[in-house]
Amino acid sequence: MGKLLHWQLQFDADGLCWATLDRADRRSNTLSSTVLEEFGQLLDRLEATPPRGLVIRSGKADGFIAGADVSEFDTLHEATAVAARIRQVHALFDRLEALPCPSVAAIHGFCLGGGLELALACRWRIALERDDTRLGFPESRLGIFPGFGGSWRATQRLGGPRALELMLSARQLRPTAARAIGLIDEVVSRHASLDWAARRALLAGKHSRTPGLLTRLSNTAAARVLLAPLFTRQLATKVRREHYPAPYRLIEHWRRHGGNRAEMLEAEALSVGELLVGPTAVNLRRVFHLMERLKSLGHAEDCTVRRVHVVGAGVMGGDIAAWCALKGLEVTLQDSAAPRIDAALARATALFARRLKSPAARLAARARLIGDPAGDGVARADVVIEAIVEDLAAKQALFAALEPRLAAHALLATNTSALPLTALAAGLRQPQRLIGLHFFNPVAQMPLVEVVHDAGSAVSTRHQGCAFVGAIGKLPLPCAGTPGFLVNRVLAPYLLAALQRLDAGSSKGTLDAAACAFGMPLGPIELADRVGLDVCRRVADSLGGSAAAKAQLDVLLAAGRLGRKSGRGFYVWRHDRPQREAPQAGVDLAALGAELLAPLLAECRAALADGVVADADLLDAGVIFGTGFAPHRGGPLHHLGLA
Repeated sequence: MGKLLHWQLQFDADGLCWATLDRADRRSNTLSSTVLEEFGQLLDRLEATPPRGLVIRSGKADGFIAGADVSEFDTLHEATAVAARIRQVHALFDRLEALPCPSVAAIHGFCLGGGLELALACRWRIALERDDTRLGFPESRLGIFPGFGGSWRATQRLGGPRALELMLSARQLRPTAARAIGLIDEVVSRHASLDWAARRALLAGKHSRTPGLLTRLSNTAAARVLLAPLFTRQLATKVRREHYPAPYRLIEHWRRHGGNRAEMLEAEALSVGELLVGPTAVNLRRVFHLMERLKSLGHAEDCTVRRVHVVGAGVMGGDIAAWCALKGLEVTLQDSAAPRIDAALARATALFARRLKSPAARLAARARLIGDPAGDGVARADVVIEAIVEDLAAKQALFAALEPRLAAHALLATNTSALPLTALAAGLRQPQRLIGLHFFNPVAQMPLVEVVHDAGSAVSTRHQGCAFVGAIGKLPLPCAGTPGFLVNRVLAPYLLAALQRLDAGSSKGTLDAAACAFGMPLGPIELADRVGLDVCRRVADSLGGSAAAKAQLDVLLAAGRLGRKSGRGFYVWRHDRPQREAPQAGVDLAALGAELLAPLLAECRAALADGVVADADLLDAGVIFGTGFAPHRGGPLHHLGLA
């Protein structure tokens, strides 16, 4: 065996082999063709001279293995070639599984996709308990399903139903949850040594427990025939087969072959090969690359922010403050009304309970978020974010009061959704330090933040803004400070045109169903309710909505119907869900969906021509991550053939 570039082998006095994956050309580990080729050489040596035991671990601080190298997928254009490569990986993982010595996967951080499939081929799996350790199969987000033997090993280890749920949902599990279902065998605390636990497991000859009777029964032919249609019906309520074929193929794959290893592995290679070169997977990989581009703009490593001050404890301001505290920053939250601060702190506590596992981590996050009615935190803050009412005069007055108190290095930001930066900065002595950081509601769920600039914004300020957004785990989209920026600009004509159709007699159930038929996650009427009809009305004013649409909104607003937040808008909301209506019979939903999206697509072309963002890819990224635009279409301009 020659010198390996990505793998490091060490043999200790106990006869144990420590195989450490540390990709020389990447910051994170992925299973590239070169990594897998070297893994084959490693197995050659271990098969020729078996050690007492094998530990597979990562040399990267951020995690174990993130999966296959997605960048290599784009070089594959023939299903038969993909299937041939998959069979080669099957052979490698089968060899790992068949080694005469015990094997342990020592996992920290992420263990996803192909990384988890490799771990499942080991006899024992140990994970380090820390907040960023996650295990799962995200392949469905790329338009495929696990293809390195995972569809077989997961269903046999967990049982068909539990494994299917994990693969279909792309859900990522914490170590304790993964152990509870049998995905891993052992969890060690952050104070324990992962290496020590791996050594102990090997010397003790530990082996994953044999799946129980119910697990084995769940994979019988009778169970598969009974359960597969149930999974298909559940899936049909979430995604359409013509948009996302992979999850439907996975269910059918398990139903037909789930009792036979050789059949299932061969069918896995053929199915994933076909899916990988299909249009949905190609477009979803484009979405993945767009996300990676936005992440690269974040420059999180350049961020020196430690303290954030937020002015305005309403829904947006309070939730921005909570998110920053969740991400480890010290945050002060200012508002003239103490009850608003109290409500924001209560929402933050609920967020921490959902997102952080340990009580200590929740208490630490809560301690980082401090109510500050007097605004004493301004002078110490590295970033000051304004999130008060959308009123130009009020914001200008606030900035005039804030500027003299800012630290010399501090970034001054506004969360305005539509007001021009030029007007907001008019009274500032240093207008170049003002930037827009437009978060979307709900803050904890929406990944995009528009980093808004105008001709007067300093380049360093833009860079600071993007770095801050990246550091708090969001995707920064640099865009010009023209009316509506990007997302609201392209959404407005789509929503307002739908309201005109509603006013003309179309049913809201039909309009929303048609948009979903196109591939949107929500229809325009439900989206308006979720955004807030008061917000829609302001956008209609700033972006030239029709008189009919404005009048329709005015009637609802006068009745106190603001949408989801008030319990009634166009829909009645119960338990945070709209009471949806069935679409009208006989309507061609696909054709109507294309008509509904036409105004959005036209506005995307206009926004690109106006230079709102730098290029077509950034526009597609912004609209996908800011509006949920049908991911399987690869972005609005890509859908039009313009990107």
